[in-house]
Amino acid sequence: MESTLPIQVLVISLKRSVERRKRVEEQLGKTSIQWSFLNAVDGYALAKMPSSYQKAKVKKLQGYELTPGEVGCYLSHIQAWESCVSSQKITLVFEDDFLVSSRFESVLNDLLTVTQEWHLVRLSGIYETEDRLLTSLDSFDLVQNLGEPCGTASYILNPNAAKILLENTADIYEPVDHYLEHFKKHGLRCLAAKPYPVELAHTKSTITDRPGRKS
Repeated sequence: MESTLPIQVLVISLKRSVERRKRVEEQLGKTSIQWSFLNAVDGYALAKMPSSYQKAKVKKLQGYELTPGEVGCYLSHIQAWESCVSSQKITLVFEDDFLVSSRFESVLNDLLTVTQEWHLVRLSGIYETEDRLLTSLDSFDLVQNLGEPCGTASYILNPNAAKILLENTADIYEPVDHYLEHFKKHGLRCLAAKPYPVELAHTKSTITDRPGRKS
């Protein structure tokens, strides 16, 4: 069925992740949306870390260095934001380890009726956090998370938000999911749709490679 949603949908995935790509096709095959793979950056295939990666600052602020996989993951999301800006379309971004709920398309449709209220909306999270209710819609509550749920399995953003995210990535010194929640740096209205319409499949990641991360 042809999608009627005026958005682009990108699934970040390494070309070599055949089984994960099959599951993506199964999951999104349940929906009517059109989507495409965005080939992820393989951090371990990089000849060297990008000049934007601030090794010393990462260690000082995070207490650890980012792994090549985490850097590759960050660079992959940058590609998604670049695509959002170039297409000038609201863009739904997935990583390839997700399960969509039966409410998924209803949430998308409802989100598109209130685009003036958000720059970016998180559709999944690793951890449950306290939140502040902003708006109740038919299929979900639009909230401001008061903690950091971590993870970037699924979120939706508009081109202006993508442009601002890109303008603030001259220095990489935190994981990409921390950056999305770093409101003081980018100033974006980053909200969440709860209950989340996208869950994690919890298979071993082939993009990033840190098993757990503190908020």
